Amino acid sequence: MHRFFISQESFTAQGVVLGQDYAHRLGRVLRLRPGDQVVFLDNSGWEYDAEISHLSQNCVEAHITGKRPSKGETAIRIHLFQALLKLDKFELVLQKGVELGISSFTPVVSLRSVAEAPASNRISRWQRIILEAAEQSHRGSLPPLNPMLPLEAALTGAPGRRIIPWEGESSVGLRTILGLAQINSQQSLPEISLFIGPEGGWADEEVTLARQQGSLTVSLGPRILRAETAGLVAAAAILYHYGELGD
Repeated sequence: MHRFFISQESFTAQGVVLGQDYAHRLGRVLRLRPGDQVVFLDNSGWEYDAEISHLSQNCVEAHITGKRPSKGETAIRIHLFQALLKLDKFELVLQKGVELGISSFTPVVSLRSVAEAPASNRISRWQRIILEAAEQSHRGSLPPLNPMLPLEAALTGAPGRRIIPWEGESSVGLRTILGLAQINSQQSLPEISLFIGPEGGWADEEVTLARQQGSLTVSLGPRILRAETAGLVAAAAILYHYGELGD
């Protein structure tokens, strides 16, 4: 069944009313018709079963047949602070990160970043990727894409425990860190900020800065992962540790 995030203003006393953009998407792209069943999401954790009652070139009307809390969000919140990457690598991180259940994304400027700051049209594309991935993967809310930050500012504002995978760390692995009492007892619903470097990795002075601000450096094993892979692997490992990838 097709799923669509819509604004709170789209809900009326009679059901749901959507404009031309959704009319084109539902009618021309997806070939839906009156009587078809869909799911609408209000980006607050609720999803609504609905039946299309009217569909024209400019308008979609549907009536609500059921409402329930979404089950697509994780109990643990993982915030991914990803250094800017070249070409479409950042888009891959966004798409797969949404599918995994990452709670928010923040692009980070690091000393070894070679990618340029994204233009407004690129950011719009990133937002669209997040939207489509969230609908496809049955998320209950859209992970925000935060404004780009330099590393120091990102470290200062990062919520929860800050973890920074680094190829120079050889004594402490992610599994060890996740087993520490300071992670598990920090709060009832754990919150982790995950910092991933650019293609060239973190500079030594950036690692020093992160440690000075209380971040924990960890190893992801003896193999060197690509910048667009490391965050997804680390996030998946964290979700598995907390039972978010099935029993």
